[in-house]
Amino acid sequence: MSTLDQAVQTQLANIQKKTGMSLTELSSFVQKSGLSKHGEIREMLMTKLGLSHGDANSLVHAVFKSDGTRAAEGKSADSILDEIYSGAKSGFRPIHEALMKHIVKFGEFEIVPKKGYVSLRRRKQFAMIGPKTNTRFEVGINAKDLKKNARLLEQPKGSMCNYIVSLTDAQDVDAELIAWIKSAFEVAG
Repeated sequence: MSTLDQAVQTQLANIQKKTGMSLTELSSFVQKSGLSKHGEIREMLMTKLGLSHGDANSLVHAVFKSDGTRAAEGKSADSILDEIYSGAKSGFRPIHEALMKHIVKFGEFEIVPKKGYVSLRRRKQFAMIGPKTNTRFEVGINAKDLKKNARLLEQPKGSMCNYIVSLTDAQDVDAELIAWIKSAFEVAG
């Protein structure tokens, strides 16, 4: 079992402890809600069960087996990248390559391709990279207490990343951005 799979299993076990419900009971709770949209179900779990955004999000994926890991299962990393950077998003591939050129110099880490982005992990995820929309590329950074900067969009507590940086061109990959990612890499080890 990969460290990512172990982390998900630990998170699901913790959710069961927090709620006092088994995964089967939680699944039934979701099904009985009558909701069908991911975001609506996530919000309902946050409101009714007091789960964080991240826990509620993971639980929805577990219930519907819809997480990015399962969507990417059985595919090579290259084929997943080709899917992520296809069509209107194909112009973002140079940004991905520019980021990875720098990040691989940090040291050992795991590259976990998902359906629409790439997760970068050590003991825990330190960054997420990929196109958010057809016109916006995002770098999610898991670091705390980065110095305020107009480029750093602080995310709500419980989000998958602490900060988001939007990019439009490979030239946006600069020393400042790489330093932020490296600080996240160092604390994720």
